[in-house]
Amino acid sequence: MAVRLLKVSSVATAVFASSGFYLYSKNVDFNDLSIIRFGRAAATTAVISYDYLTTLRDVQYGTEEYWAVKSKLHRRSAERLRDLCCANRGTFIKVGQHLGALDYLLPEEYTSTLKVLHSRAPQSSMEEIRQVIREDLGQELSDLFIQTVAVKVQHPKVQRQSSKDIVVMEFLLQVVHWLFPDFAFMWLVEEAKKNMPLELDFLNEGRNAEKIADMLKQFTFLKIPKIHWDLSTKRILTMDFAEGGQVNDREYMRKHGINVNEISRNLGKIYSEMIFVNGFVHCDPHPGNVLVRKCPESNKTEIVLLDHGLYQVLNQDFRLDYCRLWQSLIKGDLKGIERYSRRLGAGDLYPLFACVLTARSWTSVNAGISQTPVTQSEDVEIRTNAALYLPQISELLNRVPRQMLLLLETNDLLRGIETILQTRASSSSFINMSRCCTRAIARHKRSKTKSRTRLLQISLSERWSLCQIDLYELMLWLRSSALARWVCYLLNCLPYTN
Repeated sequence: MAVRLLKVSSVATAVFASSGFYLYSKNVDFNDLSIIRFGRAAATTAVISYDYLTTLRDVQYGTEEYWAVKSKLHRRSAERLRDLCCANRGTFIKVGQHLGALDYLLPEEYTSTLKVLHSRAPQSSMEEIRQVIREDLGQELSDLFIQTVAVKVQHPKVQRQSSKDIVVMEFLLQVVHWLFPDFAFMWLVEEAKKNMPLELDFLNEGRNAEKIADMLKQFTFLKIPKIHWDLSTKRILTMDFAEGGQVNDREYMRKHGINVNEISRNLGKIYSEMIFVNGFVHCDPHPGNVLVRKCPESNKTEIVLLDHGLYQVLNQDFRLDYCRLWQSLIKGDLKGIERYSRRLGAGDLYPLFACVLTARSWTSVNAGISQTPVTQSEDVEIRTNAALYLPQISELLNRVPRQMLLLLETNDLLRGIETILQTRASSSSFINMSRCCTRAIARHKRSKTKSRTRLLQISLSERWSLCQIDLYELMLWLRSSALARWVCYLLNCLPYTN
């Protein structure tokens, strides 16, 4: 028996060694092997799961020690997940980036740790870049580009690996869900299955860039780099080179005389128009994809929008319900909030849905989010509740339409930018949203009637609503302006008589 076992071991060792020599001789990168990628992902999942199963077992729930230990556990697990994404690259990086954007849906320890994947993800080597250019364009890098352009090149193996990686993620998430029934994040894999092929097709990204540039051509402050189609393929995208600082770089804006409030206001206009009016939404506005600059010719402030691979197309019924929900949230109309939240699939979790959507407390939602300023204590409360109500949030995300998931991520990314720019308390975003919602609903009503009388009624109602919004904006400006303070000062100085 021992002799037989020795023979089997010897054969296995020989096979393993010869396989390793063969792979080495063929310059095969072990990181590209499916078995290695799966093993690394499975090992990380096992370690994180075991840590969660054992670390909190002997700590009393609700105590200060419990929350401190849990925070360290979240941080430790997030770092392991980040290291896995960096090691496996490709699809893992993309999914890690999406998780890092869910500021008000996941514990802060995860989002802050995974955010580095937006700007400091592992890069391909120059030889890998040259290889893709050689294969797709048939020429050497040095022979192709005679002017300064931006060239986006896909990692040579990511197309082949992505479908296998998604299968691995789906299997491991099912295992985690079996171990932790409250963990219901299968929507993440479903979204990756749908969106990854689109994100990996750079020709699709080029078409999206041209489409959104045409849709938003009325915004002269928005710049979308022009696509060079003769130098673009499914794995290579060549476009005009655009300089600028990242939208979260306050020091760059200060140095170049860029007004942060103007940037925040204009970014809100862009996204309100995309979401409420056009229903065609750029869903990856992390700071690396949004640049700001002063135009060299006009010296006006501009926003440059990059990376157009991930867009969400909103169907009409969803978009109109979403418009009416936001109108209700802005006004504090609780019946409207419940009605349209239920129509969007939230069911009896509509209060949680309203809080997740706005990143505001239920108290603020009750009062109308345009009437209550954002405070630091409320922000801390929301982030704390994100960890506390994770099972309910998971259930909610599995209930709502798939279109909603990318919108929630987009909302969180935009809120993150506003937080860094310190413009979250500004009312301009609600004013822009109100205008766009009013226009979108009026346009829909006009499309449903041919009666001239009815068309006139709709147009007059729209103009009156927009006029009310303009008057409200003017009132806010007067209230905060130096002129208003000066008038109040003069009135206070007048002698008082009975």
